[in-house]
Amino acid sequence: MKRLIELSHVVEHGMITYPGLPGPEISDHLSREASRARYAPGTEFHIGRISMIANTGTYLDTPSHRFVDGPDLSGIPLTSLVDLDGIAIDAEGRAIGRSDHDVRGRAVLFRSGWDRYWRTDKYGTGAPFLTREAASWLAEAGAALVGIDSVNIDDTADGTRPAHTILLEAGIPIVEHLRGLEQLPRSGFRFHAAPPLVRGMGTFPVRAYAILSSG
Repeated sequence: MKRLIELSHVVEHGMITYPGLPGPEISDHLSREASRARYAPGTEFHIGRISMIANTGTYLDTPSHRFVDGPDLSGIPLTSLVDLDGIAIDAEGRAIGRSDHDVRGRAVLFRSGWDRYWRTDKYGTGAPFLTREAASWLAEAGAALVGIDSVNIDDTADGTRPAHTILLEAGIPIVEHLRGLEQLPRSGFRFHAAPPLVRGMGTFPVRAYAILSSG
């Protein structure tokens, strides 16, 4: 028996993910009503359209997001994104430092509980983040992927973005705006967060989830 845990936010028309960036526009390309003229009586279809920035909802950052010559969505192997041994680390304080957990080859998810402020004014200010020291530790220790349930893995007041720089330079993908990490045990779960294969883009929404073995 296995249990699936949803770790992504729902993407909705007009919602704001990151303060100052526009929300997605979701509309009809072909409405059900209009489609009736194209098909046999009683047959209808809907084709939707979405216009959005790549940093929408729960999304993945690839090295290309930070570095011009880094691999983009089409260059990240599935082995870096899915079926990863996961570990959930509880954030202590706003500035999250290094710890002594074994993170080599694992998806390291920092749970701060900040997702409780999702889509409120508070979500974008004073959020927990990884320190430079923590990012260096994760890179040196060989983490496979790093995620957080916060607005940014970096302190948004620091324009040098050290966590993004260190992790992405090491080829470690980042998942931001996770939710529901309180449902996970410390370890013993598999993590998945694969985006579509889009060439030329460094970030994109993912359907992040975990699989727990109940036995």
